[in-house]
Amino acid sequence: MIEVNDAVTRAQLLSDGLSRRGLAKALASGALIRVRRDRYVSAETLQTIRDAVRIGGRMTCLSLLQLLGVFVFENTALHVHAVRGTSRLRSTDRSVSRLEPRPTRKQRLHWLPLVRPDKATGACVNIVDALAHAILCQAPRYAIASLDSALNKGLVGAADLADVFAALPPRFAVLRALVDGRAQSGPETLVRLMARALGCQIELQMHFEEVGHVDLVIDGWLVVECDSKEFHSSWEQQVKDRNRDLALAALGYATLRLTAAQIMYRPDEVLTALRRLVETHRGCSAR
Repeated sequence: MIEVNDAVTRAQLLSDGLSRRGLAKALASGALIRVRRDRYVSAETLQTIRDAVRIGGRMTCLSLLQLLGVFVFENTALHVHAVRGTSRLRSTDRSVSRLEPRPTRKQRLHWLPLVRPDKATGACVNIVDALAHAILCQAPRYAIASLDSALNKGLVGAADLADVFAALPPRFAVLRALVDGRAQSGPETLVRLMARALGCQIELQMHFEEVGHVDLVIDGWLVVECDSKEFHSSWEQQVKDRNRDLALAALGYATLRLTAAQIMYRPDEVLTALRRLVETHRGCSAR
């Protein structure tokens, strides 16, 4: 039978041992769904993946990365890869079955030839291809954050990154040196890139015996923590964070604690704060 989030043809189903009667029964019961001519998916397949197949392609780019838990700054479209020359591409506002809800998300088509077509399913491209498409779809800093996230989660390795950049125009090669899989979150990557632009020395996930790991240490004295609502909203966690800050101060480190929302949606303010802190400390050190 079909794997969840995959899409197959009638011929594939029959070759896997499903009889014609069994296929008809599965369709009638809703266990299988025909989302497009000669394309079948499991009833458990996500609606967004069904939509990608219905259009005539495979889910890719930001849509697939979101599904895999990889950092994406923001995405309001359904990203679909289609092979050039594919005929009868369908808009997402059309439905094969009257029983299927009509998708409302706008679509973004990608035509870049697949790096790993053999690793793609009938419904999704391989993550290597999704990352290549995502670099083209995002501002460089967000693309780097997505790459960091995929590396940190163990979804890709160094060889995979080489394939990602080999698929792209040469101008994107400069981003490769900025990727670092030690980053624990997208906002952490964004702060690291800001500090780098200021000419700072940066250490990631530095460990202190009295404190544990911290997100970033800038110029050997400023600890930057990138807090998310998910892990830092409770009072108990806030008390723990303040105790960490106190212990760091006792070791001679200042702490700048930022929220993910500040980093992503107020980057100019965050950059200004970092610049002023760094310049002030450098000025004091020069006296």
